[in-house]
Amino acid sequence: MTARHENLEKWLDARHSEAVAFLAELVKVPSDTPPGDNAPHARRAAQLLGAMGFEVERHEVPAGQVAAVGLATVTNLVVRHRFGPGPTVALNAHGDVVPPGDGWTRAPYGALVHGGCMYGRGVAVSKSDFSTYAYALAALRALSDGPSLRGAVELHFTYDEEVGGEVGPRWLLERGISRPDFAICAGFSYGIVTAHNGCLQMEARLRGKAAHAGIPQTGIDAIRAAVGVLSDLYAGAPALAQSRSTTPGITHPTLNVGRIDGGMHTNVVPEVAMFRIDRRIIPEEIPAQVEADLNRAIEASVKKHPGIALELRRLLLADPLRPIAGHERLVAALQRHGERIFGEPIPAAGVPLYTDARHYSAAGIPVVLYGAGPRTIEESNAKRADENLALEDLCRATTV
Repeated sequence: MTARHENLEKWLDARHSEAVAFLAELVKVPSDTPPGDNAPHARRAAQLLGAMGFEVERHEVPAGQVAAVGLATVTNLVVRHRFGPGPTVALNAHGDVVPPGDGWTRAPYGALVHGGCMYGRGVAVSKSDFSTYAYALAALRALSDGPSLRGAVELHFTYDEEVGGEVGPRWLLERGISRPDFAICAGFSYGIVTAHNGCLQMEARLRGKAAHAGIPQTGIDAIRAAVGVLSDLYAGAPALAQSRSTTPGITHPTLNVGRIDGGMHTNVVPEVAMFRIDRRIIPEEIPAQVEADLNRAIEASVKKHPGIALELRRLLLADPLRPIAGHERLVAALQRHGERIFGEPIPAAGVPLYTDARHYSAAGIPVVLYGAGPRTIEESNAKRADENLALEDLCRATTV
């Protein structure tokens, strides 16, 4: 460990309570999707960053583009600091979160600290890395000594990861607002993510004919047809396990039906039924082919039900994250310092999730995921009740 490393650790240790307070303020501002009204959270984050002495760029996405992805407001935040000639490393975290849901034992927007953990929606995924990345840059800025540090760091704080990242990282990159040489996206403390699954989300709407429940034979039951189609899909799902990924940490494709809706009243034969499918795509698969195959399977199943019309709509098609040349430099640095700070090896592997990190890779930018998250999603209750983050990990990941 160099003297600079030692000074960085001392600086961050002395400001740990500040970093925790910074995170608490972000947790206290709801940024749920739906409804996707994320501008208030961006305003608060910009205020907090400004109070740290950062110059914050606010990039408001036009309303039409925001509405097209099912959100209400999006303001992306960018902070830049150049130390000298050299490459730019972007640090990206997202402030949008899923709604709290039921079952919480602590207030989802309370940012309560108990047993060394902070509780709240988004505290682990990924409001924590607003703090991780901001304080990492603040430490470098405070302790930089003239020309000895090279390159630049940018903070990219975006608000659409839950719907695919199209008006977040992708929007910033396509408009030339940023063009970093490397990127690190929100992630876990005890492992570095180098690859992840893609995701296809589809909505199938089946339309039949309404009728009085007393004479159901005069109608065409859309829910009954949907049950048949779903049965066919579930029957075929186990075969997906035969397609094995060679990427460590990723096993095989999966299929999940996450939402069903239909009918208008108990005494009416349902005219419409809708369901939504989530199909995870391993790196070895071709997303367009996966979509074509799923469409064909649904269409073939619907044909078994005379009188049923089908409407298929793609909600999301996210490519898998596949490592590109240059990512190994990020992995090596994070592993070297991670093992020193955490006292254990920090493995690099893939995960079965999908993230907006893929947009950096698609733009030719080497990217990995690393941040203040837990060992596993399940451990932190991310996207479940009582989401929490170990504050010791927040400090250590910031130091890494």
